[in-house]
Amino acid sequence: MRLRRRFPRAEKWGLYSFADPRLCPHKAPVFWHTSAFKRVVRLAARAPKQMGAARTLADFNVQRRAVIGVDGHPLVLLKGRGLQIPVEIGGLAVLTAPFAPVFELHGLTDLSGQTELLRDLQRFTGEHATTTQRPRFTNDERLRLRHALIALQASLNGKTYRQIAINIFGEKKVAEEWQGPSQFLKDRTRRLVSKGNELMKGGYRDLLD
Repeated sequence: MRLRRRFPRAEKWGLYSFADPRLCPHKAPVFWHTSAFKRVVRLAARAPKQMGAARTLADFNVQRRAVIGVDGHPLVLLKGRGLQIPVEIGGLAVLTAPFAPVFELHGLTDLSGQTELLRDLQRFTGEHATTTQRPRFTNDERLRLRHALIALQASLNGKTYRQIAINIFGEKKVAEEWQGPSQFLKDRTRRLVSKGNELMKGGYRDLLD
């Protein structure tokens, strides 16, 4: 996708542009801005001196989607093995052209994280890169995120912690445990509301790595 103009309202949410609402969520491409990711692989595409050293985006044996903003720099999202790696490329006018990649490391504070990201990128060039999948989240993590979003919505609607707990855990469980000696259910509900607010205030971007 090539953008001819910027979309400031979408950029506030960390997006290049909003997805087409007429499409099914599973089919509508979503392009997050580079600033939305905690880590991005940045490379400069140089002219290959030897064809043996040349790479093309087709060498990455995973799903590939690209967006080119008004600055002309492509952002390619590579997805496979349960991972999504954003790659920002400079100096590549045609996405299908061969190039010699020169990877850039920015700063030393997160050197180990950047190195691990490059290792994952290297795995994408293997023959079976798309066949070995590992889950992005465990079932427990998915359930916690779902409960956090439910708690957030209920909190924004003015519900009390008890009402939020009933909405998530059921009236029977709350009736049995809410006034008991254990504070576990109350603390858990507070943590879910806190997690929901954290996601709303930008924490959702951490899920993009």
